[in-house]
Amino acid sequence: MPNSKKFFNDLSSIVDETLDGLARASNGKLRLLDSHRAVIVSAMPDHKVGLLIGGGSGHEPLFAGYVGKNLADAAVAGNIFAAPTPDIIVEATQAIDKGAGVLYLYGNYAGDNMNFDIAAEMASEMNILIKTVRIWDDVASAALDHITDRRGIAGDLFVVKVAGGAAALLGSLDEVYRVASKARDNTRSIGVAAAAGTFPETGKPTFELPDDEMEIGMGLHGEPGVSRSKMMTADAVANDMVSRILSDLPFQAGDEVCVLVNDLGSTSSAELLIIYRRVDQILHQRGLKIHDTLIGSYCTSQEMAGFSISLLKLDDELRKYYDLPVDSLALVKG
Repeated sequence: MPNSKKFFNDLSSIVDETLDGLARASNGKLRLLDSHRAVIVSAMPDHKVGLLIGGGSGHEPLFAGYVGKNLADAAVAGNIFAAPTPDIIVEATQAIDKGAGVLYLYGNYAGDNMNFDIAAEMASEMNILIKTVRIWDDVASAALDHITDRRGIAGDLFVVKVAGGAAALLGSLDEVYRVASKARDNTRSIGVAAAAGTFPETGKPTFELPDDEMEIGMGLHGEPGVSRSKMMTADAVANDMVSRILSDLPFQAGDEVCVLVNDLGSTSSAELLIIYRRVDQILHQRGLKIHDTLIGSYCTSQEMAGFSISLLKLDDELRKYYDLPVDSLALVKG
């Protein structure tokens, strides 16, 4: 059963108080904007390309947890599972515009697409240069020949990390856009759910799934997956999921990859490590080289039971930006 017991104050203040808490926890590295729906880095150099990420709340630490050194310069937040509004996006855009333009980077969902596009038009009227990269890493959400219809899920993290490095080192918005697009196109993910999370405002489950069943390919908001079955062993489900990812790009022997095994909200560390054990075995059997591994809660859906697997295929350029040290509330490396 989903957990309807939550330690909140006023339900209407969940998002504002979440971002306020995050800004306070940054020890001055981040500041909260007037709307209380956007956080930005406290200091940015002049002429830096700005990187703005964001989307609906409820997936913490995505997105605001990845604002910081060599990552995003700002994150905007909508209500739980709802897109941020254009005025909030414009507020953050103005705050991080240092004369070199701003890249919008977010998951490919209809509400986000519409509101970020409106904000881009408004910012352009203010003479701010804007480019947009929509992330569509979820292989289960559409066929490969309709890749632009796919959703963005936990693979967002890999794209943000590479794009953040590019925005830190490159002075051209066009070049940051090119690198971020390449990272997006080299990232693939798939998730599996065993039990729903809850909508905080209502306490209702985000979807219905029998206690003895699981669903491969289910989205972050409970969108339908591609395969529902009785519960499977860790090895069996990892075999299925990795096979779907590897056949999609495709990945080939000799490729170097980064691996993310992501908790969707209430999956134990033991489960994640057992899943990673099998992922590691499969990748080595296929001749892939693992460059970096992330295991834990990076993109959640309240307390959904389940996990996702993401792979980023590296080349020399992507590795350069990925390997830069980063420092944010949710990710510290190097």
